[in-house]
Amino acid sequence: MTELMWMVVLAAAGWGCWRAGKTGPALVFTGGTGLVLAAIAREIAAWLGTGPAVVLAVMAGLLLLAAIAVHQLLHHRHRARRWGRAVRRKDGMASTLDVLRFGSSWAMRRQATRVRPSLAEVSRAERMRLPVTEFALPLCHIGLQRVYASNEDTVLAVGIPRYGKTAWVTGQVLDAPGAVVVTSTKPDIYEATRALRAEKDAPVWVMNPTGVGGIASTAGFNPLTGCEDPVTCGHRAEDMLPCPDADGDGPRWIAMARNVFAGLLHAAALGGHDLSVINRWVADPKPTNAGEEVEQLLAGVDASADAYATAAQTFFSTNDRTRTSIVQSMMPAFAWLPNPHARACADTSRLGEFNVAELLRTRGTVYVLGSEDGSTASLVAAFTGYIAREARRIADMQPGGRLDPTLRLVLDEAAIICPLPLDRWSADMGSRGIQMCICCHSRAQMIGRWGTTGAASLINNTGALLLYGGCKDQNDLSFWSSLFGERDEEIVTTNRQGEVTSRSVRRVPVFSPAQLASLPKFRVVVWRSSMLPVLGTVEKFWTRPAYRAQQDALKRAERDVLASVGASTAASTAAATPRSRRPASGVGGALRRRRERRAVKASTARARSTL
Repeated sequence: MTELMWMVVLAAAGWGCWRAGKTGPALVFTGGTGLVLAAIAREIAAWLGTGPAVVLAVMAGLLLLAAIAVHQLLHHRHRARRWGRAVRRKDGMASTLDVLRFGSSWAMRRQATRVRPSLAEVSRAERMRLPVTEFALPLCHIGLQRVYASNEDTVLAVGIPRYGKTAWVTGQVLDAPGAVVVTSTKPDIYEATRALRAEKDAPVWVMNPTGVGGIASTAGFNPLTGCEDPVTCGHRAEDMLPCPDADGDGPRWIAMARNVFAGLLHAAALGGHDLSVINRWVADPKPTNAGEEVEQLLAGVDASADAYATAAQTFFSTNDRTRTSIVQSMMPAFAWLPNPHARACADTSRLGEFNVAELLRTRGTVYVLGSEDGSTASLVAAFTGYIAREARRIADMQPGGRLDPTLRLVLDEAAIICPLPLDRWSADMGSRGIQMCICCHSRAQMIGRWGTTGAASLINNTGALLLYGGCKDQNDLSFWSSLFGERDEEIVTTNRQGEVTSRSVRRVPVFSPAQLASLPKFRVVVWRSSMLPVLGTVEKFWTRPAYRAQQDALKRAERDVLASVGASTAASTAAATPRSRRPASGVGGALRRRRERRAVKASTARARSTL
């Protein structure tokens, strides 16, 4: 017992000296503790009849377990303090080691089998030879390092126009390992990626309800597709009638309009009608006639149809003021009907029904082009929502409950032409093998589309955020600056002779609002889950070797065609003009050469149009 007391006293004294920073006395007391422990081990060995080495090994193991328990207790207490010291040491930004651990290609390869379960069947060596873009998405590069996001992360890019969002997102279309759905208001992404995506033996579809760039539509979609199912009607109504903001009476009227619109979709689908018939129903000055027609279509089908019939009958029989408010809430769903290009896209008898299973199987690409005024937003949202929901249904039947390879939704100008419930989709789409790359102009734009709560949910659910410069809204800049945290800045005070009189530390933002606003083009602040923010540069798609090789080939073919057309035009012009009538100089010669140049330019324009 005496030896045990001495061991406790010496151990406590050594611990106290070590905590006080006195290393020498701590070592002396530790040595004394070891001697007392050896004496105790000899006594126990004599009592048990075993060797002292065995007893010492057992006692060392018990002490190790006790040390681990104490360390865990202290680690839990001081974890936040140590993490804070590490953040201050890094000035609030991710270090090279942080990028290597969480955002590098090596980190992405470690989780490749979870993102794509089929890769578990190949050897580790074969997985190491695969491109990182098979299971990850490049965000930016910092010097020689690249930062990636997993293909199950929702990626949000925020920046004003012409600051590099399209240059970055076009590369994500080219890198996608599986099927891609692209939405945009301009044909630039289509023109830059169509040929390279087609080179992978993958089909390309275009849905152009506004006729942007004169590109013909090859994919058709009727908003009533699948609306024989009551559940699909509810989803279609939600996609075509977005809720603007969570404030005021808007959500209440939108909820009522969605319920009525879903019933009308169900009735029209059962009757073999199109959306123009629903527009006639809701605009009928004699609602009793439309109500009787809808009731006849829904009567006696099933319990869901009876519920929709009740909602429709309530709508048609309510007072004019309430019905007018509901009709006004439904009007965005019919805004595309006067557009002939949009009506042509909805004509599935000419273009056929779009097959989502074929899109996933062939790893194809769908380009959906909308208008900036949002007139075709309901049709674009219905088509995109149909693809996403059908892909989610197919994913639920796959091993692991996810698509392999990933379906990538590249939603450029999402708040304008694709007002889907992305705030809710961003929570679970990634776990089903459906990745969303969402591009918006500002946080204020997101609030205007999805409301304050919806915008906050969308930002919270993103696994990676790219913030571009150029923003001038003080509220947005302050929000992003507070998100990226603070750092310590040393303040040195000097006298008139330049001698240091004092030093102090103050807390300043890692990125001040002015710094975020003045970021140059193609420079981004990247926030990624599990990692502090980094300042990097996005890759421009036109610097890629494959794209440059394709453009060089097109230029060579164009030069060859133009040269042959110019030579043949000059020869035919010279042959058509008699030699005696060809003035070599003076006004007549100038006029002849001018006619020849015009003929060459006309032929060149015709040749360019055929390329």
